[in-house]
Amino acid sequence: MTTPELQTPGAAGAKVAGGALLIDVRSAAGRASAGEIPGATLADRNNLDALFGPSDNPAITLDTPVVVVCGSVDGSGPVAEALAARGYTDVSHVDGGFPAWKEAGLPAAEAEPSAAP
Repeated sequence: MTTPELQTPGAAGAKVAGGALLIDVRSAAGRASAGEIPGATLADRNNLDALFGPSDNPAITLDTPVVVVCGSVDGSGPVAEALAARGYTDVSHVDGGFPAWKEAGLPAAEAEPSAAP
């Protein structure tokens, strides 16, 4: 199994700009409160089969470069490790998660303002 690489937001952004699949595993509430990454593929970190298919019949080729982002490495790290365990050979995740991604000036849409009661 290949060990996923923890990348700086800049390195992860460059990898995505080069064609890597960007997977956002934050919850809908997390994305609504913090903002979204335009073009990111959304995935439920508790149901990777929904996006990637079962381990024995992957829906995305195993050599596809994948960058995982969450609110922090506590969320992205386990997902990146699970993908590597499934056989993905080029998996990384973002050091500092979405807050660091946004702080680095990478593409991010602002959070939707809460509707006032």
